[in-house]
Amino acid sequence: MSEGQQGQGAFSAATGRGLENDGGKPRYLDYQRELIGAHCGRSVLEIGAGLGEFAEGFTGRDRYVITDVDPEAVRRVEVRFAGRPEVEARQFDVDGGDVLDDPVDSLLAINVLEHIEDDADALRSLAKSLRAGGNVILFVPGYMQLYGEFDRKVGHHRRYTPATLRHTCERAGLVVDVAKPVNFLGAFAWWAAVRKGGAGAPNPKLVGIYDRFVVPITRFVEKLVPVPFGQSVLCVARKPG
Repeated sequence: MSEGQQGQGAFSAATGRGLENDGGKPRYLDYQRELIGAHCGRSVLEIGAGLGEFAEGFTGRDRYVITDVDPEAVRRVEVRFAGRPEVEARQFDVDGGDVLDDPVDSLLAINVLEHIEDDADALRSLAKSLRAGGNVILFVPGYMQLYGEFDRKVGHHRRYTPATLRHTCERAGLVVDVAKPVNFLGAFAWWAAVRKGGAGAPNPKLVGIYDRFVVPITRFVEKLVPVPFGQSVLCVARKPG
């Protein structure tokens, strides 16, 4: 029962931080890092990273470029990661045509793509900052059956299935290696509390309980067996080369 903070507006976490906040979910963030880290190379560009909640516990890379379209978020990230020499904080706007001069091995977007109307075009633009053969790693909200007032409030155009996300990546010229649902128990909790229950936002107390007791079970089960659906979808797609 957790939806991340990244990706408000076009590529910013500036708007609605109180609604989409990763604070208080350490186990969920650790699970995200485990899922994503297996597909990351030595250099990473994170899009719409907000205040760097994911990056806080994601180490061991040679270069980590943390970006947001909001200059205040970038300034706060610079302060937060001043002690990590591999981290570079910069303002980055794909809609404005921003591209890294020195491409990276991996591009990461957590809860970003659903905020963008033309998602395939955005992926095409993002791939310009990626080396040939590098990975685009996407983590997005899953399944339109879970779409509700919270999604509308934070500017989600859609939620994805593995099939729809695969199709988006292929339209962008990427080759999909992984597209799968994750956090299946979270889907039940989200449907009950936010979709069916009509809550405008997740209850922080319930989110904390879910993170402490349910996330470890989800993490264990999903290591053993594939799940048929989930609150989120993970996709790994390669830039041809």
